[in-house]
Parts: sequence; structure tokens; C-alpha cells
Amino acid sequence: MLNINLCHIGNIYKKQNMKKKTVYVGLAADILHKGHINILKTANSYGEVTVGLLTDQAIASYKNIPYLDYNKRKVVIENIKYVKKVIPQNTLDYVHNLKLIKPDYVVHGDDWKTGVQKYTRSRVIKTLKKWSGKLIEPKYTKNISSTLIKKEMTNIISSPENRVSRLKRLMNSKDIVRILESHNSLTGLIIEQTSIIKNKKMIEFDGMWSSSLTDSATKGKPDNSSVDFSSRISSLNEMMDATSKPLVFDADNGGQLEHLPFLIRSLERTGTSAIIIEDKIGLKKNSLFKNQSDTKQDKPKIFAKKIEKICNLRSSKDFMVIARIESFIVGKGIIDALKRAEIYSKAGADAILIHGKEKSPSEIFAFAREFKKSKKFIPLVSVPSTYSKVYEKDLIKNGFKIVIYANQLLRAAYPAMQNAAKTILDKSRAFEIDKKIIPIKEIINLIKND
Repeated sequence: MLNINLCHIGNIYKKQNMKKKTVYVGLAADILHKGHINILKTANSYGEVTVGLLTDQAIASYKNIPYLDYNKRKVVIENIKYVKKVIPQNTLDYVHNLKLIKPDYVVHGDDWKTGVQKYTRSRVIKTLKKWSGKLIEPKYTKNISSTLIKKEMTNIISSPENRVSRLKRLMNSKDIVRILESHNSLTGLIIEQTSIIKNKKMIEFDGMWSSSLTDSATKGKPDNSSVDFSSRISSLNEMMDATSKPLVFDADNGGQLEHLPFLIRSLERTGTSAIIIEDKIGLKKNSLFKNQSDTKQDKPKIFAKKIEKICNLRSSKDFMVIARIESFIVGKGIIDALKRAEIYSKAGADAILIHGKEKSPSEIFAFAREFKKSKKFIPLVSVPSTYSKVYEKDLIKNGFKIVIYANQLLRAAYPAMQNAAKTILDKSRAFEIDKKIIPIKEIINLIKND
């Protein structure tokens, strides 16, 4: 939340000459267009206009974080002649600000009568009645192509220099950042376009996870470094071309120090937001295999040098380096994990991923509680593949800032495709599975031809 005393703002309003009517307008105003100007012009005709500018946190509660942060948007709105004052609106709900200001009018386009903001509108009407305030709803401004605006916005935020910083901005704006595995462009589009309305808010995934496991599997290769970084970067470029959301890259142990300059340059060119490297050494073996007796961890100080190397190679500090600790995987326990977390944090790691393979999150949560006692400002990352019963609210409560759903799309797709193949063989036709699969038209609409 912005450190602004709204109570003080309310007192200022009480002392002002109340002969002039006061008007309140709530705006996100990420990309300003003539519809916004029409609203502000209309509002100005009723009295002095105060804009409640939605903070990044407020916007992130119902859609993607804005392209411009709050302070940049505030400068723009303050310089519009129809606007008297700009104050922060910390939630999608208007009520708190309305009670402070008690405006004579609230002005909003009539487009909020349906959709996500319908409930917000009803709250505004109910609150205004307490002092006989009125809601003014000008008709939605015609000849504004929301499709074109959205397309331009997507083009802006999908550029590498803008995309790379979005993960950090999301972490500053949300209780938890929700990342889902993507192994090709199609799954990237699913992540990009999937959303639901829950508790009167739009819920969606915040970004993508490029996993060595799922990338290898889709190429028919084992998860043992059979797929080199060049091949993985090629897959990455295809996903980035089709999407706009930030991406976190699973780099296993990062390879040799000599390989890191190529890897980091390649990732930054694509607009990748973060790299995750694990402190295992030797022949690559997936951490979820039960037998890890021959798996070894790197010495903490040697692995820390790899972190330092990546931090020095990156061109922007917005590119995050996340250290993945495998102490629980190899059976070394919480003391070793905490010691490594301390060393990796001092080496420059922007976040810590503590990995586990138990069905209960108890050891993961125990680590988080101890770690946060001394490193409360360093984000923690969870990959709940084995402890999948845990809710995001519990991750938040225990100090986690990012949750990565690491392989669910691939695991969901495989049995569905296998069942379709068996059914066609069994029935000697495709009719029986038609009702279980999406129409071709939906696939065509998913992959838009611009």
C-alpha cells in the first residue's frame, strides 16, 4: 500500500469551501484514451473532480498489473485540465474513499453495469445514499476499439525489456504470484487466456514456468540434460512469441561456469524474468525420484560463486536469480537447508526455492518460518508437486511469495490424448470422442491470426 494518510486527505476536504460541488472518479488509466477524457470532462461539468487512481495492487486484484506504475499514471492524470486532485484508491471497492470525501457525485461509464465491477457499482450506490449523493453514468464512448487497445498493450508488455520486469512488479502488487507450467506455445496461450470469476474477482495465472522435465518429455527425451540449452531456448522463443506474461526458466544446475554467459544473454534477449538454478551436481536426475542416494549437492560456497557469476552477468537487476535448495531431497534436513539459504542470499540470490518430496508441507513450512526470522524481505518460492493438497492461502501464511505449478498441464494432457488414441483404435472412427474434445473452431479462435 502507498504510504499516504487518507484520513488527512479527508480532513482537508472538510475544511474546503463546500459551496462547490465535489465529484469523484475512479480510474485505472493505464492507457489513456478518449473515453477517459470524456468521463473526466463530464465529471468536471458537475463540480471539482477528484480522481481516485487505482494503485498497482488494486488493479492486480482483478486483472494484470498495469503497464505504467502508480506514480507514472498519477503524473499523467494530474496534468489533465479537468482534474483538481488525484488520490490513491487502494482497492477496487470505492467505499473507503467515498466515506472520507463524501462527494456530491460519482461519475463512471455505464459499462460497469455488468461484469467484474457490477458488485462495486452496487456498493457505490448504497454508500452515496447516506448523504444523498448521486451516481452519474455517461454512455460508453463509441468508436473505441478495445481489441486494438488490448493488442497495442500486449505488444508493449511483451517486449523483452518490459516483460523481464513484470515478475518483480507482480510480487510487489500481489499476495502470491501464481505460475503455471508451459511446455509449448499452445500451453502458453492457455495460461495467457484462462481466467475465472471467483468471489467477485477475476483470477488468472500470472506467468509461465519452463521446466526441463516437461520440455524434455515433449521432445521424447529423458530428464537428464539430454536436451541442451540451445534447444530449450528455441522452445522458449516460440512460447514468448505467442504470449505476453512473464516466464521463469528452470536451468537445472546452470551447467558449467563457462556456459553461463551464453545462457544469461539468451534468456535476457527473450525477456525471461527469472532463472532458477539448483544446487545439485553430477548426472541429472529428477528430484522426485524416490531413490536419491547417489545424488550429490554442490558445496555451498562453490554454488554461491555460480550465483554471484549470474548476478554479475545479467544486464538488469529486474532479471531475478532464484536459488533452489535440494537439502530435503537428498535427506540432509532443515539445518543444512537454512545454512545454504543464508549463504545463497548473501551471494545475491533474489529469492529462495526450497524443494521437497514429502506429501506433507510440514518440513517446507518449518524451513520458511525459520528463514523468515532473519531474511523476511527475501521472497520464498514453493513448488507443491508432491504436497498438492496445500492451499495458496496457507503458502501465503507461511511466507511464500511465488507458487509454481510445475507439470500439471503436461500430466493432464497425456492421459486425455492417450484415451483419445485408444478410443479411435477401438471404435475404428473418431465419433465417440467428439463430445469429449473441443471443437476445431475453438482451437482456431485460441490461436488468433493477427
